[in-house]
Amino acid sequence: MGRAKMLLVEDDAALAELLVWHFQRENFEVRQTADGEEALLIAQESPPDLVLLDWMIQGLSGIEVCRRLRRMPETQNVPIIMLTARGEEEDRVRGLETGADDYVTKPFSPRELVARVGAVLRRVRPALAGEQLTYADLEMDTVGHKVRRAGQLVPLGPTEFRLLKHFLEHPGWVFSRERLLDSVWGHDADIEPRTVDVHIRRLRQAINVGGKPDIIRTVRSAGYALDADGKL
Repeated sequence: MGRAKMLLVEDDAALAELLVWHFQRENFEVRQTADGEEALLIAQESPPDLVLLDWMIQGLSGIEVCRRLRRMPETQNVPIIMLTARGEEEDRVRGLETGADDYVTKPFSPRELVARVGAVLRRVRPALAGEQLTYADLEMDTVGHKVRRAGQLVPLGPTEFRLLKHFLEHPGWVFSRERLLDSVWGHDADIEPRTVDVHIRRLRQAINVGGKPDIIRTVRSAGYALDADGKL
C-alpha cells in the first residue's frame, strides 16, 4: 500500500498508541487527536485519506464529527470508519446513515482493523491501495491474477479467484450465500444459492492443499467468512 494519510480520533490513550503503532508499521502517516473540534481543524487544514473515528470522544461526539466532516468540502468524500463499544443494530445504522463507510465494534483485533482500512481504501482510493491483497499467509496479485499461500502458487478458476478476492477485501466478515451471489456473481445471475457451496468447496480444496489449515469458516445458518484466528 502507498503512504496513506490517516486521521485517528480516539480518546483512549492506550488504544490510540497501539493503533498508531500498527498503522505506522503498515506505512500509514498518522495524525492523532482525542478531541472532536481539533479533529475537524486538522481535517480541514490537511485532508486525510481516511478517518478512524471513535464514537465517544472529548468535546463533540464522533457522530457529530462524522456529520460535520460530510458537510465540509475538503472531507465530504473522505472515507470514515467508526470505532465504538455500541454494538446494537440501531447504533450501527445511525452511524452509517450519518455518513460512515464502515463500523467496527470494540473490542476488535488491530490486524482485522488494518485489513478493514485497506478494504475501504481499495474501494474509494484505489491508487493508494496497490495491487496486492494479503491476509494471514495468503497473497493475491490482482493484476497478475495470481494467488500464493505460504509462498506457493495456488491455481484457481475465475469464479474461485473472484470469490477469494471478495473474502480478502472483507476479512472476518460473514457473508450469506445470497450476499456472495450478489457480490461475486452479480445481481442478475440466475444461479441457485447452493452453487456457492460448490465453489467454496473448490476454493477450500485449492488453498488448503498440502494439509494447510482451513481458513474459510462456515458459520451455521449464516454463511462463510475468511477467518484465520486460531488456525495458523
